Amino acid sequence: MTAYAIAHLQEAAPHPEIAEYIARITATFEPYGGRFLVHGAAHEVKEGAWPGHVVVIGFPSIAKARAWWDSDAYQAIAPLRARHIEGDIVLVPGVTEGYDATDTAQTMLEALAVR
Repeated sequence: MTAYAIAHLQEAAPHPEIAEYIARITATFEPYGGRFLVHGAAHEVKEGAWPGHVVVIGFPSIAKARAWWDSDAYQAIAPLRARHIEGDIVLVPGVTEGYDATDTAQTMLEALAVR
């Protein structure tokens, strides 16, 4: 099942370490089947506030996403970003093939009826 690394990164002043991080990151996730799905694109806020930037990297599985995050290669460059850009980063599995949100809604309604 596909998984994603999603980052919501705040605005930051340009810095040589950020440029180095960007130049090196692709090589850290490619061995795990990762690829950029969103990077450097303008986003359109429809509700709430979402200042900064969005980055999405897709992986073939949550295990591959975790292996990338924990890898020596990624951990070696992570401080280059973290020293200069604040943000939130999550790893999340995608839905299974054939996922139907109405099933989730039905389960929720059934749980509410039990109360």
